[in-house]
Amino acid sequence: MLKIKNLKKYFGGIKAVDDCSFEIGKGEITALIGPNGSGKTTIFNLVSGILKPDSGKIFFKPEKEWIEITDKSIEFISNLGISRLFQQTQLFNNLTVKENLLLALDNEDTKFLKNFFGLNKITKEKEEKIKEILKMVNMEEFENNLARDLSYGQKRLIELSRAILKSHKFLMLDEPVAGVTPSLREKIAEILLKLKKQGETIFLIEHDMNFTLKIADEVIVMNEGKVIAKGKPEEIKNNSKVLEIYLGE
Repeated sequence: MLKIKNLKKYFGGIKAVDDCSFEIGKGEITALIGPNGSGKTTIFNLVSGILKPDSGKIFFKPEKEWIEITDKSIEFISNLGISRLFQQTQLFNNLTVKENLLLALDNEDTKFLKNFFGLNKITKEKEEKIKEILKMVNMEEFENNLARDLSYGQKRLIELSRAILKSHKFLMLDEPVAGVTPSLREKIAEILLKLKKQGETIFLIEHDMNFTLKIADEVIVMNEGKVIAKGKPEEIKNNSKVLEIYLGE
């Protein structure tokens, strides 16, 4: 569903992404792992259009045909069906949980502005979608709470909910369980596995190896801008190079 070919991105003399190539299959959870500075977030920024590569190509297949998205805008890529959860919290703190989620359903600029000025009607369909996603993440009782009053873990669940609610075909998650409690990690793992069962394609970055190896179908390992290993979780777990570099063994 996503294809990266010979992708390169340099920042001065630093090779953030150095001739990377890989593919992501539809209906799978693919994890991108590696130490800080290995190039993972740069890959995410290149795929989502925040950065432009120095060379190489990126292709996306939302339907039957491959579409090159290498130099396309963030809006174009988003409208093709790529939805992203960022590492840093990006909720609107002065809006309620419900209002934050409504913005995911009305992500066009004109609708966005209408929501802020109270001009956009909340339909029954939107209400049902919001209630359904809040039930999935056990946050129904917080629907009318301001985002600023939520705990970090609760904010993470709402951001995940927003990424899921946005019309998409491909879900990118940047460290979905970073800084959350063990019980919340389990909950997010359950949510992601449920989404995969429903046919979702998920591409995630995560430092928690136990979480990653538990839910991923495929794992891509990066080091110093290069892909050094690809395979099933069991293969990665037993890969001597991965153990040496990432697990300190």
